[in-house]
Amino acid sequence: MTDPHTSDVNDRDLHDPGWWRPLLKAAAEAQGPTAERVIEGHLRPYDEEHARTASVLVLLSDTATGPSVLLQQRAATLRHHPGEVAFPGGAADPGDADSAATALREAAEELAVDPASVLVGATLPPLWIPVSGFAVTPVLALWRRPHTVAPQAASEVAAAHQVPLHVLADPGSRGTVGYPSGRSGPGFQVAGVPLIWGFTAGVLSWLLDLGGWSRPWDRSRTMELEGR
Repeated sequence: MTDPHTSDVNDRDLHDPGWWRPLLKAAAEAQGPTAERVIEGHLRPYDEEHARTASVLVLLSDTATGPSVLLQQRAATLRHHPGEVAFPGGAADPGDADSAATALREAAEELAVDPASVLVGATLPPLWIPVSGFAVTPVLALWRRPHTVAPQAASEVAAAHQVPLHVLADPGSRGTVGYPSGRSGPGFQVAGVPLIWGFTAGVLSWLLDLGGWSRPWDRSRTMELEGR
């Protein structure tokens, strides 16, 4: 489903990268990821009336080596998911017009991403997080005018990371992570970034598939969670 949000960047002065339109087409046709890419619990049916809604911003920029995605590292002092790598995003506020508005607001609050520099392209089907009771909508967006970002509250965000998709797609970066619950899911090991796992890794894996960037990788390769 496409969103009406656009940036104030003059479209006539910009050219979308060649990978952007095919990605939006794939997103429009997406029905949801397979269980091996996002843990099975995220695919369970849920009661939309009672689910809490949230969004994450999957913000892609074009570089000389291809698309790159903006991620953030949560503060180590947080009660939930301390130190984990995540997309900018969070729970919807009553004043948010839609899922894209939530994702843009959260990215501005967390990393000072200027909404005017972002072109929202599409929303992916919501994913259910049983532990928290949230239905989370990934919002695909093109960062047409990238700029410096930084954590706005050290108590919430420790760092921002720009990660090239070709690095994530490298079979040497990929593996399977065993969760404390006994389940497992995809993981990514990238230099300078903590282990990427859980919901974030599942959405990144889904993104690589949608964009046609995935490469065969060894699912039997295990990655260990530290301190769990």
